[in-house]
Amino acid sequence: MPLSGCSGVQSALAPAGEEAAAIYQLLLVMVLGGALVWFAVVGLLLHAARRRETSWTEEQAGRLILLGGVAFPVVVLLALLAYAVWLMPVIRPWFAQQAPEQGMIEVTGEQFWWRIRYPAADGTPAFETANELRLPAGERTAFALKAADVIHSFWIPVLGGKMDMIRGRTNISSLLPTKTGVFRAPCAEFCGTSHALMAFSVIVMESADYKTWRRAQASGNAPSDHEGERLFAYHGCAGCHGIRSMTPAASLGPDLTSFGQRQTVGAGTLANTVENVARFIRNPQTVKPGAKMPTFDMLPDTEITAIADYLVGLK
Repeated sequence: MPLSGCSGVQSALAPAGEEAAAIYQLLLVMVLGGALVWFAVVGLLLHAARRRETSWTEEQAGRLILLGGVAFPVVVLLALLAYAVWLMPVIRPWFAQQAPEQGMIEVTGEQFWWRIRYPAADGTPAFETANELRLPAGERTAFALKAADVIHSFWIPVLGGKMDMIRGRTNISSLLPTKTGVFRAPCAEFCGTSHALMAFSVIVMESADYKTWRRAQASGNAPSDHEGERLFAYHGCAGCHGIRSMTPAASLGPDLTSFGQRQTVGAGTLANTVENVARFIRNPQTVKPGAKMPTFDMLPDTEITAIADYLVGLK
């Protein structure tokens, strides 16, 4: 039963990336090394406590203390330290520190969501999304990590370790996914009321599928003549949110281009369904306390549902 918690979309014990695998390997070695020291100490204790016909001589006691209490722990701990130092370049690759920032995916933590900007690449222009990160399997991706307000922490447990996001500073990290799948990434630094409701989905795709997705994202969404589209513009939603090729870029809130592809609503808070989107539009505070989006409970339910249906259909 305890082993049932060792897998899943947010478990560091089920690595799907090179860095996470190195951290997991380090954990196993450290546990085994610690267990070896513990069993040795317990063995010495039992050996010393057993009934003896004669007392220990001073020479025997000194040898036991020197070998069992000094030499053995020092050798084991030094070996563990050397192994950890040797593994560090894999856990935090140095090349990422020298990569040009303009070629990185920029991730900005905001209360309480994630702004994600993809750089221009493979003939496609730069574009922005929110609360969902897509990566190609088998390729290393570098990140420029920033914060718009308070300290946040970027952490995808199945892919690699944590990196803080600090306002006014750009921290650099990189990851190399080795398995495709959908994973969860929580904010790992307390950042306010809805800290526990701030997460993003990570979708690792085959390289060809990833390039196809990038091209589709760069082209944006086409007008659909949907009633919700008209209401989206009429009620001023585009003042904070953007939909590529249809409205100006997002300024205050998340970009909603291809919103219907996303796994969740409210940065990992609710499943992406028409009912949940309408609930969030109606009163975001009841879903996500501290959210900066205003309530729209003055609108008729039919209009809120129409806007939600339109957004979920943006694919």
